[in-house]
Amino acid sequence: MILNLLASRISKDIAIDLGTANTLVFVRGKGIALNEPSVVAIRKKGRRSSEVWIGEDAKKMLGRVPESIEVFRPLREGVIANFEMAGLMLRHFIHKIHKRKTFVRPRVIISVPSGVTPVERRAVRDATLSAGAHEVFIVDEAMAAAMGAGLPVTEPMSNMIVDIGGGTTELAIISLTGVVYSNSIKVAGDKLDADILNFVRKNYSMLIGLATAEQIKMLVGRAYLDDEISEVDVKGRDLMDGIPKTITLNSNEITLAIMESVNTIVDSIKSALEQCPPELAADIIDTGIVLTGGGALLKNIDVRVRREIGVPVIIPDDPLSTVAQGAGMMLDDIDLLREITSN
Repeated sequence: MILNLLASRISKDIAIDLGTANTLVFVRGKGIALNEPSVVAIRKKGRRSSEVWIGEDAKKMLGRVPESIEVFRPLREGVIANFEMAGLMLRHFIHKIHKRKTFVRPRVIISVPSGVTPVERRAVRDATLSAGAHEVFIVDEAMAAAMGAGLPVTEPMSNMIVDIGGGTTELAIISLTGVVYSNSIKVAGDKLDADILNFVRKNYSMLIGLATAEQIKMLVGRAYLDDEISEVDVKGRDLMDGIPKTITLNSNEITLAIMESVNTIVDSIKSALEQCPPELAADIIDTGIVLTGGGALLKNIDVRVRREIGVPVIIPDDPLSTVAQGAGMMLDDIDLLREITSN
């Protein structure tokens, strides 16, 4: 009976990829059960009452709200920037997963960038506990991504993972459940979006929103210039006369707009390999580099890395979910989880 009770309790356990752009929740025995934008919107009605939108509903409001509504992105560059909003968002997602059963207090594994400070880790832990968790394990995003991508992290051989998220790019070389090398740079999907926004403003005197910039990146963004040129029509506000207008952008323009940031990501991969012990570097020639995260979907990013570094590059079938999948796999092996967190 005790074992049945314990099994019932464990079945409520979840793993969370708390991302700058999106939050994914993995439920043990079910897989990815939630994938929503990390956005909160609030309309203040009085001192006590308010109207709240979270996730997809809140993201639709970005750039479209009256003064009475404030929209928050609780995470910035992979860490909690607004503790109150992050706690509110986590509580909403946890309750949504458990059908609003507030008495359920799950064990939670949550991923964070490798470069976070002890204070930032504590903020993540506290926000998760306040959202209803009874126990919280914090793991590095890169380790979770490596497991989610199917890399043999427990074997005595090196595996390199590059997780290009919204706020940060996480790089790690992993062997025997330990991180031999790790680095976290604040150049990722959000920076590419900002590059596109600034390019349009500077070259066309037109203002667009970050959501529009993200769409442009997804439609015509490239990791390097090529002969396959595509175009997209973009609507925005003319900065000269203030009226709406439409322009046409091509893939070469956008590639040049984001080139500096893409170069930074590629250079960080080179730097990781330069600092890697020779034996482990030799392994990576055979095992390759695995790219995950939303940035792995940028067209030609794998070809660009392979050409410049000269090793195989692999992108999993679903690079967006690897961190959540990997953290979820740890729910089935608590001993491995404790080993990873102690390392």
